[in-house]
Amino acid sequence: MKGGKRIPEPISIIGRTALFIFGGLFSLSAVSSVTIRSLQYFSEAKRRKLALPCKACKGKGFYECKLCRGNSTIEWSPLYDPILINQCLCPTCEGNRTQACLNCLGKGYA
Repeated sequence: MKGGKRIPEPISIIGRTALFIFGGLFSLSAVSSVTIRSLQYFSEAKRRKLALPCKACKGKGFYECKLCRGNSTIEWSPLYDPILINQCLCPTCEGNRTQACLNCLGKGYA
């Protein structure tokens, strides 16, 4: 190196060793993550193939919101005042008009 300072040899060895160890840990983590995800996918596919459809949602994974009955809003009155009635966004479905089936957790099969 012209005009620059060299890194001392012991620090250079420590740096290369640290890079080697952290690179190995990173690649091991990435490979194990991909392996676990693929095993989950294949086991879920097998379960989906063999399972019966959910009886609560009829295999859809969702059903019409029971609180707003699919309207996405509810009538709300503060302090039960019959004169002042507000239309509010449904807190159960958050305006989506449907909610995930709690029996099958939205998967469509039990």
